[in-house]
Amino acid sequence: MRLRIVHETTHTYDGDVVASFNEARVTPLTTPHQTALDSRLEVVPAAATTRYWDYWGTHVTAFDLHVRHRRLVTTATSLVETDRRPDRHAARPLSWSDLRADALVDELAELLAPTPRTAPPDGFADAVRELVGGADPREAAHRLCAWVHDEVGYVPGATGVHATAQESWDLRRGVCQDIAHLALAGLRGLGVPARYVSGYLHPHPDPATGEEVAGESHAWIEFFDGAWTGWDPTNDCAVGDRHVVVARARDYSDVSPLRGVYSGPPSSVRARVLVTRLA
Repeated sequence: MRLRIVHETTHTYDGDVVASFNEARVTPLTTPHQTALDSRLEVVPAAATTRYWDYWGTHVTAFDLHVRHRRLVTTATSLVETDRRPDRHAARPLSWSDLRADALVDELAELLAPTPRTAPPDGFADAVRELVGGADPREAAHRLCAWVHDEVGYVPGATGVHATAQESWDLRRGVCQDIAHLALAGLRGLGVPARYVSGYLHPHPDPATGEEVAGESHAWIEFFDGAWTGWDPTNDCAVGDRHVVVARARDYSDVSPLRGVYSGPPSSVRARVLVTRLA
């Protein structure tokens, strides 16, 4: 599938901003299952940009502004091809004893440890252990994601960007970010390495070619069971060609699409994503 993605973010300030320093993480990755054919970031007011790869392998565009402005608009436009057909040479699934091997634990320690956002909610770990029973790691991951999907309603606006797994679990409501954090809490608690994935999702199961639609900034997870397996717990489905990967890390804090600091009054923010299947 070939997709064009336009991600526009508008910050509107209550008065003049005299300086701002920003980082954008909105450039899709090139991986064995997707190719970023083109990607650019436009900034208004105009600003010089620099690019680098961060610790987690995310493509970061940094820019700063030193002119007075009351609005900041960033528009990321990308062209991506995805191809996630099943790998006939996929690695053998690991057992629980394989996952506990010292070498693997040392290598993936950062993706096994809880973070402030993914610390297991009260009583959550016990419920997860009872849920998975004697399942192998792969089946345990699928059971867990299905359970979180069933227990937590997808309700836009129910939580804020700083919500923790505990907060969204208490509410039993949240957005894709919250559902991914809960899945990570459960997987890491079981000893399954897991990472947060940010990106985009075409909302239609069978997208029409040439039709521009309102898409989504989206989040899902990947767990390690001999190979990295992508799963979308918000929709309880395998990651497919409609998913476009931008970043992978421990949680949302590592991969937020746009972050920065500025000198000036309070602001409001509005974001929209448009997605078009081209082929």
